[in-house]
Parts: sequence; structure tokens; C-alpha cells
Amino acid sequence: MGTISQLHDRLRPPADRIESEEAAVAAARRLAAGFRRQSSERDINRILPFPELDALSLSGLTGITVPPEYEGLDVSNALLAEIVAIIAEGDASIGECLAIHFAALEGLRLHGGEDLQRLLFSRALSGDRFATASFPADSITTLPLGHRIDGRSAQAPGVLFADWLVISGAADNQLLYVNRRSEGLQSVDSWDGFGQRTNGTALLVAENVQARADAAVRQGAPAAAMTALLNAGVDLGIARAVLSELQETSAVPAAAGTLIVGIEAAAALLERAGHRLDIAQINSGPAIADAEFSATAAQAHASELALRTATAIFEIAKGDTGGIGLNLDRHWRNARIRALGSKLERLHAKAAAHYSHSWEI
Repeated sequence: MGTISQLHDRLRPPADRIESEEAAVAAARRLAAGFRRQSSERDINRILPFPELDALSLSGLTGITVPPEYEGLDVSNALLAEIVAIIAEGDASIGECLAIHFAALEGLRLHGGEDLQRLLFSRALSGDRFATASFPADSITTLPLGHRIDGRSAQAPGVLFADWLVISGAADNQLLYVNRRSEGLQSVDSWDGFGQRTNGTALLVAENVQARADAAVRQGAPAAAMTALLNAGVDLGIARAVLSELQETSAVPAAAGTLIVGIEAAAALLERAGHRLDIAQINSGPAIADAEFSATAAQAHASELALRTATAIFEIAKGDTGGIGLNLDRHWRNARIRALGSKLERLHAKAAAHYSHSWEI
């Protein structure tokens, strides 16, 4: 195992082991129903969902992407995106944390060394959570035996709930897997965004934090497709949550039909992108480009849909549905702040570039 095992110093109760895709969906639905009950109160008072994230870990859902050779289930990517959407429908902040966790594990699966995979996949199966953070290039020094990190990261969601951090910004394009409780590493809860208020966003302050060479992983495809697909899942969950709450407060009017069709279309796009990503993970070349295109299209559509649906609720709602006490505006705030990060113009340009290239071929 070598020195990598020294990275972990936290114990938690053992997580359940999910043995089938059906069990994974059932667990996600059960958890989402519980997360939803207090999601509005958590948003209003910015109560960070530590108990909810621990329940997520103990359910076994955090380990469902671990490969079979490391005793995991390795669910299909289409189902993975749907599970993220289910959790995000219950609470968008928790869904975002789960999406980031799965994206972090994808880089490990693709390019991690055997010892690092064995350690960290076992931790994921035990319920440990992963998040990502980016440091400026001048904050990371490449050393003969690894890297040294000094400086401040950009703000990143999920950091406050993470056991492990995947740090980018190194000049050699390596991703560094670091224990969040490493000596010299502190997290600062400075998030004051008007949306996704409870997603555990924080910045990191590092002082002489050491990342060993055997805990570094190179970046590479098709990790970008996975990130886009999971982001689409979060936004689909937000759109579904809007309609679900509207249905509870009044009859869904005919005007909502367009939004309902849009949600069905988003689910279909996620399924298509997931299947293409399944293929890309075992092939190279055009399969990767196709997966990235489909995932980008799904993310762009879901991001627009979430914002459009969250905006429309105030136009089509009746009675006191728009009352401040229901806090329905949180869905618009969540969709709006996520759209800022999605950069739709970039997603559309990326899709157009892929289409033009395919046409030329």
C-alpha cells in the first residue's frame, strides 16, 4: 500500500453496501424524500446539511461508481445521472455535492494508480465524500517526490462536507488527491451567494501542504463528459422540484405543459448522453467526442430548463403559491446561480464546434 495509506485519519460508521441498480434508485428516492422536508428551512437559515450528507454516505450511494474489481457496483452513467437528479429534486445543494463527488471519482477511475485506487475506492465504499478545488498555478510547486501547495483556492462547492479533495492547478496538469484534514490545510466558510446557500462552498488556505507523487493523477477525457452529465442531472432535479411543489399548492395549469415536456426531453437527453459515455469509457477517439457533445447538450438544455421552470412558477401559480412563506423563490435562486457557472454561451459554442467538425467529416 505504501505511503498513501497515511493520508486517511478519519473513521466513520460503515456504510451500507448497495448491491443492485434497483436498490440504488430506491435508496436515492428514500433519501430525497427526507431531504426535501427541511430543504426550505435550511435555505432560509443557511443550515448546512451535515446530518443529511452523513445519511447519504451511510446509505452506500457514495460508492455506487466504484468499479467491480474494487468491490463496487459501477452503475450505468444514465442511471447515475438520474440518481443525481432524484437527490437534487429533494435538495439541490445536496444533489450538487453528490455530482461533484462522482465526478471526482471518475478521474481516479480513469487515471489513478492501483494503490491509490485501492485506498480511495475503499474509502468511497465506506462513505467518504470527495470534492474538487482549484488553486492558482503559482500556488503549487512541483517537487521530485510530489507537490507542495501554498496559497488560497477559488471558492468551491462541497468542500465543507468533503473527506478528500481533488486539487487542480498544478503546472504539470496533475490532479492531487489530498485529505481535507491534512496538516496546513484550512477551509474557510465565506460563501454568501443568493442561491445554493447550503452546498458547502468554501475556499481553502494551504500552507506547506504536501501532496505525494503517488497521490497525483493526470487529467484526461472523458472526465469532462461525466462532469457535464452530472451537472445536467442537478438542473433536471431543480426543474422537477419546481413542478412538484407547484402541484402540491394548486392544480397544475395547462400553461405548465411546455415545461413538463421540457423535463421529459431533458431526461431523454441525459439517458442518451449516459449511454454514449458508457461507450466512451471503454473506447477512445470519436466515442469520447460524441459523449462530450451529448453531455454538453444535456447540460445546456437542463440549465435553461431549470431557470425557465423556476421563473415560470410565479407566472402560472395561483392563489398564495408565490407567497414568501413557501420560499419557492429558492428554486429560481438555485437555478440562476448554477446558470452563471454553466456559461451557456460556452456550452452552445462547444456543441456547435462538435457539430461542424462532424459535418466536415
